[in-house]
Amino acid sequence: MLNLRRAGVAVALCGFLGGCSSPQTSPSDPKVYQMGEPVKTGPLLYTVLDTEWFDQLGDPAAPRLPHDHFLAVRFSVTNTGSVTSGIPPLTVMSSQRVSYAELNEANALPEWMGYIRSVKPAETVHGRILFDVPTGNYRLKVTDDAEPENQSSATVEMPLELVRP
Repeated sequence: MLNLRRAGVAVALCGFLGGCSSPQTSPSDPKVYQMGEPVKTGPLLYTVLDTEWFDQLGDPAAPRLPHDHFLAVRFSVTNTGSVTSGIPPLTVMSSQRVSYAELNEANALPEWMGYIRSVKPAETVHGRILFDVPTGNYRLKVTDDAEPENQSSATVEMPLELVRP
């Protein structure tokens, strides 16, 4: 009788622990990559290298101020395809699932990639893009330049890392 109770407790415990496990992902769920990992979307191979936060940009006498904070994302993109490909504007999503579009003007940002950009076959381009967002953890959504119904995308985890001098 005691062994039967132990078996019942063990089965109940396994059921409880199984219910508390993280949900299984389906094959259609997009994979989340970490910074530094290569991420392939169509012919484009992205690598997010680092992030940096700014309270202002440009000339200290006449700075450009953000609504919240500037988040600069440094990355590289390699075109593995056989034709020139556009690098579409990117977005970030907060941990509260709020999406923010890349800023279309960031001349004061060193190494700014520009807003309208392309990459030739077998070419790699490097640079930074800019977002105006509240401080926090974000995921960068990267895509290829295919039509929306055929577009390939992935996300890159970008944890909050504040560096103070």
